[in-house]
Amino acid sequence: MLTEGDQTISGWSEVLDALDGVGLNHIGCKEVGISSESLKSVVAKINGMGATSYIELVGTTAAESIQAAENAIAAGAHRVLGGVDAEAIQAACRGRVEYLPFPGRPEGHPTALGGTPEQVLTDCARFTQMGCAGVDLLAYRATEADPLDLVRAARRSTDGYLAVAGSIATPEQLNALREAGADGFTVGTAVFDGSFFPEATSMDDRVSRILDAAVG
Repeated sequence: MLTEGDQTISGWSEVLDALDGVGLNHIGCKEVGISSESLKSVVAKINGMGATSYIELVGTTAAESIQAAENAIAAGAHRVLGGVDAEAIQAACRGRVEYLPFPGRPEGHPTALGGTPEQVLTDCARFTQMGCAGVDLLAYRATEADPLDLVRAARRSTDGYLAVAGSIATPEQLNALREAGADGFTVGTAVFDGSFFPEATSMDDRVSRILDAAVG
């Protein structure tokens, strides 16, 4: 994710230039910290690299989320993540872009995740019935449950893509997520502040190491 501190970075273009060629096939950003016009430029550049493009919605109201989803669709994103009021967002996205909502109770910004494994399992089953492409689980932002218990619960009731987002910063977390059944994960701040593989000598080196760690 082209994000730090839960908003899109200003130097996204230079970062994408540095990462072109490392084999990064999934790239996204958030709807905050960037204008709708710049969002189109980000998505166009990601799509031009041959990667799947993602926009994560972090607004705290349904109206903000629906407008941000419309902006993401207009920008040409392949997948929309998160947001408030999954039913309304899925209705806006259906037939136009893949949507992966937040299960559990996302709260505030930066977003924390309330909810038990049982609540996540129920939400994921409901999202599957709604026709969503998967879920965006803020497992390591959990306030009431063990993160991996939430991942396992989501996997039991999600046939689609299970993305885990937020506060991922170590190879150990990647190993645990893979074993728990996650299909993918997002890393933002830990790349840009250097805390994920601090011994790496450059941005592309750091991301290459993360990709290697992701596959075990």
